[in-house]
Amino acid sequence: MEQGVSSREKTRDAPELLRFTQYLLMEKGFSEHTVSSYRQDVAQFFAFFRERGAAGVNDVDVYMVLGFLGALKAKGMTQRTINRKLSALRGFFHFLARRGEIVNDPMEEIRTPRLRQPLPHVIPLRDVEAILEQPDVRTPKGIRDRAILELLYATGMRVSELIGLLLQGVFWTEGFVKVYGKGGKERLIPVGRTAMDWLRSYCEDVRKKVRGSAAREEVFLSRLGMPLSRQSVWKMIKDYALKGNIKGKISPHTLRHCFATHLLERGADLRSVQMMLGHADISTTQIYTHLTKDHLIKVHKAFHPRA
Repeated sequence: MEQGVSSREKTRDAPELLRFTQYLLMEKGFSEHTVSSYRQDVAQFFAFFRERGAAGVNDVDVYMVLGFLGALKAKGMTQRTINRKLSALRGFFHFLARRGEIVNDPMEEIRTPRLRQPLPHVIPLRDVEAILEQPDVRTPKGIRDRAILELLYATGMRVSELIGLLLQGVFWTEGFVKVYGKGGKERLIPVGRTAMDWLRSYCEDVRKKVRGSAAREEVFLSRLGMPLSRQSVWKMIKDYALKGNIKGKISPHTLRHCFATHLLERGADLRSVQMMLGHADISTTQIYTHLTKDHLIKVHKAFHPRA
């Protein structure tokens, strides 16, 4: 357990921290998991500055924050983890500054180091198709799983968006689904005919026969009529990848990466892909352009008369 987190009892009733977490939940619409992570990071900093004699948040200055970052680095934490904690502290102190609860924001002079963004893991179309074809569609479970796989690849949605997809969020005639992404942001994603056909087959031939399904709004249900968990979808995809002899680490996010990369390889514009993925910043989407460079070089060599 990280040093400071074990001292949560000291910060459990800190009013600033309670107000901050309520703000993240109620106004920002963050998930409970995200809010819990923010809370733990800020609570760790509370323990750090109290151990050094600071009575409250108004005693915190930029040097204390730098000391905290140095202590984290000395413990061997990765820059990615440190940046995550920096983000939590930045949000916390900005929140207090906007409310007038602190005189100076110690985070204004702190810059977050840029990370080298790792390239997403993408598999060829033939491997994606091999995974999609693994469910036994002669069974109800197989039809459901095929619909899930087709929808993930057809839309690039996150697994959390998939399990949260509601019946009223499927627009059959228009060929769209409505999902709620990070921060509760709503977006519409087009769905191709193949995926929509499998989704319709599941809803009409399988879902209606699941016990208690009439009382549920979620599209995808277990055989017991309960909403699927993230873990169950991850395990399902991993199992089908193994069954299809697909090498490497395969997850729901792999299909999301393939969705974006395969679109760009075939000429889709970056802005449209950004909207479909639900990225707030196009720089996040641009990571996929690095993956398509090799593809473009191969196309150029194969088809240019003087290549």
